[in-house]
Amino acid sequence: MTVLEIFAAGARDGGKVAGEAGRAGNGPPFPGASRREMLAATAAAGLGLFTGCGKPSDRTDAAPRESPRGGRQPSAPSSEPGSAGASSSSGSAGPRAPADPPATSSPSAGPAKRRLELPRGGRELFPRHRLVGFCGLPGAAALGRLGVGAPARRAAELAKLADVHAAGREPLPVLELLAVVTVAEAGHDGTYRTRTPAATVRRFHALAREHRALLLLNIQPGRAAVLDEVAALREWLVHPDVGLALDPEWEMGPHDVPGRTFGRTSGDELTRVARYLSELVDAYGLPQKPLVFHQVATSVVRDESALRTQPGVALIKSVDGIGSPAMKRRTWRHLVAGLPDGLHTGFKLFYEEDAKAGRLMTPEEVLSLGPEPEYVMYE
Repeated sequence: MTVLEIFAAGARDGGKVAGEAGRAGNGPPFPGASRREMLAATAAAGLGLFTGCGKPSDRTDAAPRESPRGGRQPSAPSSEPGSAGASSSSGSAGPRAPADPPATSSPSAGPAKRRLELPRGGRELFPRHRLVGFCGLPGAAALGRLGVGAPARRAAELAKLADVHAAGREPLPVLELLAVVTVAEAGHDGTYRTRTPAATVRRFHALAREHRALLLLNIQPGRAAVLDEVAALREWLVHPDVGLALDPEWEMGPHDVPGRTFGRTSGDELTRVARYLSELVDAYGLPQKPLVFHQVATSVVRDESALRTQPGVALIKSVDGIGSPAMKRRTWRHLVAGLPDGLHTGFKLFYEEDAKAGRLMTPEEVLSLGPEPEYVMYE
């Protein structure tokens, strides 16, 4: 069954895509075909990518500016981050995120070292905090909880859920917004990805600040270079309450097509991304910045032993995968075995797909995993 056939079947069933094809082996060789194939099928069916305005992304794909190591310094944080390689929407672009505290040094002195803190205090994420998040994209309920209904309601719901998972730590809600999304059409640049409009990112940044939450920008790069996509988000990443998440199963090789095979990254590449973030942290006096990578299978991260932690960056390996509680525990044990030094753990749950496979794990069951997950994400 092709992604178009699965999408069409879902449309006939009130918009819900059945997952039996992927689980029975008729679809791509990975679990959760319903939600994952819908990512690709939306574009293939001519529906475009749903964004905050319910229309295809209007961000352009101009070349990103140089990294901090490239000789030019990144622009200072502002109250209205631009699109960092994308054009901002005109007119009603949505609310602006509040400005960060003013710099203590003169503008000519380069980036300011401003001892900024995390949304709920402190400069280190762990062990003080437990991160609890919703993932998704507004207007696209099939892509995660964050896209269901009004974002403000989801943020309020998330705050309560974070309290439930605190277990003696300071709860820190996370809005994990799909900032770069893999699609089925190659596009004019052949990358099989589209970028979420700057106005949508700005709106969710303001929402995160309203709820003293972190904004995580999730990248599904398709065939695009990961570091190019990270650099394109730089004007957001220089803020103290914005982190990064990578979905390497959607990182395609030069001849791969999304939805037909797993993508993959490597320990070396993850280290390069962490180093980029570390340099931003140092340049702007930022608090520790999370770098999450979601992993559904060992093949998704090659040479994980080559991964190296970087100053000011909390590396979080988030165990992905759909299934019953027993299946998810087995996946967890397999993927956290031999965890490299300095890595933190995360765990991903799926409201609909996990329930169909058995039931959703309870917070108590999630926190009983060893090592205890420090980031719990619901899709």
